[in-house]
Amino acid sequence: MKISLILNSYRVAFISLLLLGLVSSVWAGPILVVGHKNPDSDSIFSAIALAYLKSQQGTPAMAVAQGKPNPESDFVLSYFGLQAPPVVSTVAGHNVALVDHNTYTQAPDDIKAAKLVEIIDHHNLGGIVTEDPITALIQPVGSTNTIIWELYQRAGISIPPAIAGGMLSAILSDTLAFKSPTTTNLDRRAAQSLAVTASVTDISKFAKQMFLAGEADLKTAPIENLLQRDFKIFDMNGNKVGVGQLAAVSFDLLEQRRDAFVSTMQVLMQKENYQTLVLMLTDIQSDGTVLIVIGKNQQHIADAFNVALKNNSFWVAGVTSRKKQIIPVLSKVFSEHNN
Repeated sequence: MKISLILNSYRVAFISLLLLGLVSSVWAGPILVVGHKNPDSDSIFSAIALAYLKSQQGTPAMAVAQGKPNPESDFVLSYFGLQAPPVVSTVAGHNVALVDHNTYTQAPDDIKAAKLVEIIDHHNLGGIVTEDPITALIQPVGSTNTIIWELYQRAGISIPPAIAGGMLSAILSDTLAFKSPTTTNLDRRAAQSLAVTASVTDISKFAKQMFLAGEADLKTAPIENLLQRDFKIFDMNGNKVGVGQLAAVSFDLLEQRRDAFVSTMQVLMQKENYQTLVLMLTDIQSDGTVLIVIGKNQQHIADAFNVALKNNSFWVAGVTSRKKQIIPVLSKVFSEHNN
């Protein structure tokens, strides 16, 4: 009840000021804690968890988002009785904490007009520059929520059961229930602790339930929406590269729409001026990924994985992580073949 009242009071104040048109110029409210564009579960729940922690420590903070939660996150929000962070289109004039990202391409478009005060992330450094020193915590773990769980432990602050459930879900999502090579012992330890707090007695069973809920519309959702569901933009040696990922237990739902993904990606590449678009169709059960590649360096990317390119795609066994297994390879390809 206490966390709901806190979140609701911030939400009412924020929406009221939005309606008055004052939010970007005069509001001196809580720090805005925001995840990346096209938010996934780690982005949504790390914003909620960090905002609550900071508020408990005496620094008012409010979780916001750069988009609506995806179906997986919606399931988790409903399951644990949490409310989605309000979607914002501007952060100008505010103190801002970034979670689950640290690049300009994934941050709010007007982040340079805000005062960045903190970054909590588990990705590689992405080039954001600040005028003043800030708090920055970046660790090579499977989920941003693992880092935030550790911050709670250090602070000696109890995690509300509902927020613990969201944090657990984010760790399971980002690590593919500990199957991803990004998984660490700290992720497992955090998940076990959070499961106890959230009264989740069977982590594996809950993870499968969550994944199935997240893929419920894979057969019917517009292809354009699916492409943007977990999509990130990267600058690779001056090239605009988009990389999306869809993971499913019922992998045939993704396979059935492979041709539609290819044709839609070709249109999107021209429309948005991408040099290359990559889509990961990850099979959670088989521990591998179909990689669809459209645009520049298509053959070089296939060669880098030592596989044959056929119909703009190829299968790579044992590859499930975008940040650890895909992005480093793409960066190297665009560094070596930039003509």
